[in-house]
Amino acid sequence: MQGQGNDLERGSSERAGHARPADLVLCACNFTPVVRRGYRVGVPRPGYYAELVNTDSRLYGGSDVGHGGGVVAEPIPWHGQPHSLLLTLPPLGALWLRPTGS
Repeated sequence: MQGQGNDLERGSSERAGHARPADLVLCACNFTPVVRRGYRVGVPRPGYYAELVNTDSRLYGGSDVGHGGGVVAEPIPWHGQPHSLLLTLPPLGALWLRPTGS
């Protein structure tokens, strides 16, 4: 799976890529100082997507806007994918997520 899309009006972009299907990683970025709630992005498989990195984490001095560790994919097709994640994108930040298989 290659990149998915941009939402230039909301200053957001997401990309997904992998070397092998098992190595899928999704990166969703928000280039504005406004929290983006309800940002939907398509994903190829169901299950839990763990937050690998949240640049808005308190660990980095941020406000901790995100998903508290991860989010579950919904059976709602989006961006040509059979499932989707409903994300909250942190202000001026990025999330990296990976499916855990459960």
